[in-house]
Amino acid sequence: MTQSAQQQARRQQRIEELCAASLRALTGQADLHYRGRRLYRGELRLPTLAPHLRIDPAQDNFADCRAAADGMALRLLHSDSALHRECCPENPVERLVFELLEQLRVETRVPVDMPGMADNLNRRFRHWSRNFVDSGLTEGSLGMLVYTVAEVCWSRLMSRQLPEEIEDHIEIMRGSLVTELGASLRGIRQHRQDQRRYADHALEIARVVGERIRAERAQADDDNDEEPAETPSDAFALLLDLEDGEGDEDGVAAASTGHSKTFEDAALTYRVFTTRFDREIAAGSLVRRALLRDNRERLDQATTEQAINLPRLARRLGSVLWEPRVDGRAFGEEEGRIDGRRLAQLVSSPTERRLFYRDQVKLGTDCAVSLLIDCSGSMKHHIMPVTMMAESLIRALEMIGASTELLGFTTGAWNGGRAYKAWMSGGRPRAPGRLNEVCHLVFKDADRSWRRARTDIAALLKPDLFREGIDGEAVDWACERLLARPENRRILIVISDGCPADSATNLANDAYYLDNHLKEVVARRSQEGQVEVLGLGVGLDLSPFYRRCLATDMAQALDTHLFDEIVELIGGRHRR
Repeated sequence: MTQSAQQQARRQQRIEELCAASLRALTGQADLHYRGRRLYRGELRLPTLAPHLRIDPAQDNFADCRAAADGMALRLLHSDSALHRECCPENPVERLVFELLEQLRVETRVPVDMPGMADNLNRRFRHWSRNFVDSGLTEGSLGMLVYTVAEVCWSRLMSRQLPEEIEDHIEIMRGSLVTELGASLRGIRQHRQDQRRYADHALEIARVVGERIRAERAQADDDNDEEPAETPSDAFALLLDLEDGEGDEDGVAAASTGHSKTFEDAALTYRVFTTRFDREIAAGSLVRRALLRDNRERLDQATTEQAINLPRLARRLGSVLWEPRVDGRAFGEEEGRIDGRRLAQLVSSPTERRLFYRDQVKLGTDCAVSLLIDCSGSMKHHIMPVTMMAESLIRALEMIGASTELLGFTTGAWNGGRAYKAWMSGGRPRAPGRLNEVCHLVFKDADRSWRRARTDIAALLKPDLFREGIDGEAVDWACERLLARPENRRILIVISDGCPADSATNLANDAYYLDNHLKEVVARRSQEGQVEVLGLGVGLDLSPFYRRCLATDMAQALDTHLFDEIVELIGGRHRR
């Protein structure tokens, strides 16, 4: 990931944080957030079906992003989703027109004391209108039909005059629509406060558009000598919302994922073919002591060259993790709570005022932080900077009194190993679930200090530890270890450079089986609320899996800005 791509990722995250905060403030719905450039309520994705609200935070300016958030807030506040689904037509083209008209309806409900919101939405619609024309879609009759209907309905609902150049551009198409849409245009203006009555007129407009498109397609099919007309999907290219997240996403590389039919057919129940070969092991025991010492020297030298300011990092972490705690009492005070042991002094010396005590409050941390490193094959190319970053965080966290763990996950073999052979010899039953030997690694447990564990941490630099990755089970395992800790606050930071990957499991089930299990685990743990699960992407946006995440570039130096962003992630500012 280039530096510019990382800057785009940071910009995108900050814009999404601000827009999500605006949405929560306007709607009062505390669980609204963005993840992977899409809006969610809790774990339910809210599709953006209106064309002018579809934006890309990595490319569009902040005003466009804010307008999209304002439009979604109005949709959530003023549109009855159940009624909308009931009225929504099945034909894809008619449905898209109906979705557009419903969004325009709610945008007429901007509060009079929020003129800025109205300006945001008007500018955004005009921006989308220019983009539609610039894309060349209005050069075809179907695209011109869509564009004309959108402009005419917007003008009527908002009681605004269209710019002169747009009037000229749509004059012919609008003239052909006047007789068919006249009553419906009056109806949407008159009943914009009544969703059900408005829907009747919106459905009529959608029906007219749908019939025109079907008639033109039929005419094109009958005329074999002419070039085929553009398809409805061409004309509606700027209207489509790809519900599964397909499409080109410029800028930062994002984790690619999809739906697993095997996982869904099993009622979201994750299967494991066999646990006979699974193991949890101290990583230091897998490496010769001489090699560990050599790796430790390499790691120390690289860390020294980075010159990381650990005291500053500790102070920044303390600012988000420290909490006031009672630490003893101060006696002989002149105010506070009465000290019963000194009441006799009040009798013998009525003027004595030092009869009170006060609790002494100091800042401290009651927190356990676990770093879980993906030890799949691709991560070994980043492992030196990742290890330095993880070790710096551990040392700084210990300075402020937090408990820390450093864990890893990989597989015991490539291509399934003994588990795969057992499946083959057992007749290869369908949908066996996870089909490899899980290997969970402990580089440092929470009861050992960094100084005692520093040699074992160097085991991360052993290349042949890195095989394949089964992330969902590893996240569950790390969460269970944290739940066994006495601390009140528990944080798990997953450091990874890609999606779950195990060739044997994917071939025997489907490509997204492990992906869907990871999503289920993270969603379940987040809903339980006992462990905060964060994602730290190494050159990758992990937002399809983790609600709170940060994309980093390990090709760059471990600078102050990177650690500041990690502190913000731990403090809860990077919410996706």
